[in-house]
Amino acid sequence: QVHLVESGGGLVQAGGSLRLSCVASGRTFSSYAMAWFRQAPGKEREFVAYASWSGRNTYYADSVKGRFTISRDNAKNTVYLQMNSLKPEDTAVYYCAADSIATMRPGAYGYWGQGTQVTVSS
Repeated sequence: QVHLVESGGGLVQAGGSLRLSCVASGRTFSSYAMAWFRQAPGKEREFVAYASWSGRNTYYADSVKGRFTISRDNAKNTVYLQMNSLKPEDTAVYYCAADSIATMRPGAYGYWGQGTQVTVSS
């Protein structure tokens, strides 16, 4: 069982930066792949980035590649999403997710956080 809690969301101007954090409970955090997804009002949840259990393998959606960076600190049971050069279209609720395999498919993740709101003003 894994319990996930996100933080770090907020209101930022276009071009600004935010760092999201997701803290996981449980002793097996280091064995899980971790991912970030986002969902804007009226839209489906979409993949943002994932990191393998070690953090050595990462993958990004084309829309955030070069601007966002996913990383993890297994000693702190925490995964991060550094978001730079934010755009208004990045506005969404951001969720972290965990499961045994790193994938872009949200249905493959069994554990989800409650989400944190990111709003980018133009």
